[in-house]
Amino acid sequence: MAEKFDHLEEHLEKFVENIRQLGIIVSDFQPSSQAGLNQKLNFIVTGLQDIDKCRQQLHDITVPLEVFEYIDQGRNPQLYTKECLERALAKNEQVKGKIDTMKLPRISGRTEPQAVSCAGVE
Repeated sequence: MAEKFDHLEEHLEKFVENIRQLGIIVSDFQPSSQAGLNQKLNFIVTGLQDIDKCRQQLHDITVPLEVFEYIDQGRNPQLYTKECLERALAKNEQVKGKIDTMKLPRISGRTEPQAVSCAGVE
């Protein structure tokens, strides 16, 4: 599974680098750099095709929308996983406490009630 992600990551890195180089060519465009511009555009098209091929291998992967919200907010998406685990742990402890509370009456209910005498009390 990691191989698929590594392959995608490699193509994305190449694509980003080509986009960066394209930006440099366009920002300082000279008519003599038209051939280089065309070549970079062809690399970008090829890069998009390679990324699309990777997409087909990863079609069964789902990403929660909250992860994209973290990214949009400029937060590390790994924080989403951390916070999900923390929430699950807190909920687990809460449920465990409820289970322990439910067990207490059963334990005390199993013992024989002791007779309480009110004799002599006035």
